[in-house]
Amino acid sequence: MPVLRFDNVSKQYPGGHAALAEVSFAVDAGEMLFVTGRSGAGKSTLLKLIQLAERPSRGAVLFDERNLARVRGGAIAAHRRNVGVVYQNHQLLMDRSVADNVALPLVLRGIKRGDAGKRVRSILDKLGLAARERALPSQLSAGEQQRVGIARAVVAEPALLIADEPTGNLDPALSTEIMALLAALPERGTSVLVASHDLGLVKRMKKRVLVLDQGRLVDDIAPEDLVDE
Repeated sequence: MPVLRFDNVSKQYPGGHAALAEVSFAVDAGEMLFVTGRSGAGKSTLLKLIQLAERPSRGAVLFDERNLARVRGGAIAAHRRNVGVVYQNHQLLMDRSVADNVALPLVLRGIKRGDAGKRVRSILDKLGLAARERALPSQLSAGEQQRVGIARAVVAEPALLIADEPTGNLDPALSTEIMALLAALPERGTSVLVASHDLGLVKRMKKRVLVLDQGRLVDDIAPEDLVDE
């Protein structure tokens, strides 16, 4: 069963700008894929619809086969707990330690402090950050900050992780490292959808690629059809 499905989704903003037009695709459980396209192609709008930061003008977005149009009020926060988000600029709390930043989704879920601490230490260890748990974000390198952002996004084991240009501010070596971390998540049950305009990196990953152009889904490329240039 798909974890996420877009069914003829269109999004029109006030003033007539069509950000998305009749977009349909599905993401299977345990799948990693990319969405790419030029700036303004609709990538960010697509991610906002998944998070319920925006609503479609037409069509349906389904998460675990539940139409998100029916998710209102307090249920919005519950939905967002099932969607981990990695941002380009980390959005870490600069006055809190690494461990406190990563624990935030667990605190919001009401998980006991002791249990949350164990899960935080486990994920920091997996991401090579065990020695940095008491550090403040300002004491970390850019790559370490991005890894903290990933740790926070996956510590609650969401069904889906979405990442918006997660390597946009990183050098090529760090970009490859971050993508490898994301690629390991489906084995643990989290599907991964990455928005990126770095075509070279996308091709090297050999994953399915959705191509947006002016709000339309113009291609859905299988991994075996990706050709290195």
